[in-house]
Amino acid sequence: MSSASSALHEPVLRWYAEHARDLPWRRPDASPWGVLVSEIMLQQTPVSRVLPEYDAWLARWPTPAALAAAPSGEAVRQWGRLGYPRRALRLHDTARAIVERHGGEVPADHAALRALPGIGTYTAAAVAAFAFRQRHAVVDTNVRRVLARLVDGAEQPARTATMAELHLAESLLPAEPDAPTWSVALMELGALVCEARAPRCADCPVAHRCAWRLAGKPAYHGPPRRGQTYAGTDRQVRGLLLGVLRESARPVPQATLDAVWPDEVQRARALAGLLADGLAEPLADGRYRLPGAD
Repeated sequence: MSSASSALHEPVLRWYAEHARDLPWRRPDASPWGVLVSEIMLQQTPVSRVLPEYDAWLARWPTPAALAAAPSGEAVRQWGRLGYPRRALRLHDTARAIVERHGGEVPADHAALRALPGIGTYTAAAVAAFAFRQRHAVVDTNVRRVLARLVDGAEQPARTATMAELHLAESLLPAEPDAPTWSVALMELGALVCEARAPRCADCPVAHRCAWRLAGKPAYHGPPRRGQTYAGTDRQVRGLLLGVLRESARPVPQATLDAVWPDEVQRARALAGLLADGLAEPLADGRYRLPGAD
């Protein structure tokens, strides 16, 4: 590790100690299962929306075994309006695999975590680092943006993650035991200070070393970054249909689903997508329900 990278650690870690948000999955008493649940919930979802759902989820299913014993449809129901509900099914599959392969305990081994269903490279590294204090580079959108500005002098990172970004993050990892704290500190810096649209450079503990700032903050010249639309999309219709199924204790007749959205073709397409993704299942009498119900 170079002396230049070492000089970044102290100010960032000191800033994090003073400004980090008090989040339940960061507390000393957070279980590895709690950390894993938080990482799945936080994918493409802001902290403010995750917090109440996280608390409710762990109150109902405090262990992988508790979730594994429940029908998969109950995971979808409990997921509420977090969005991207296939994550609930993946989390249910993960809980079952933890019970079957690891006696109900979230494994500490990085390779074993990566082998769990629904656990990708990022999530495996995050759980290994944050739950078990191991030395792994954890690279999310916030970290990518911080490093793009700090080291590469670019306003925004590439549209998709690259191996070069991972190697850069690995090269900047401090020695144990500070590595996990460094990773989460970079995340927090990106979330609270080095924001995508309005970075607050005056509050940044390493602004004096930021290549982008020192270069005069050159504008991003890559492909335009368009925000995801929601209103009127199949995703919205899927959410409405799933909401009806989630809020009903009994199977739902077709007529009830038909009342959700006026466009018959789009409604049918959205329902077909829910069925294909395993988020809903049809009954012989023409009604629909969440998966795995008795």
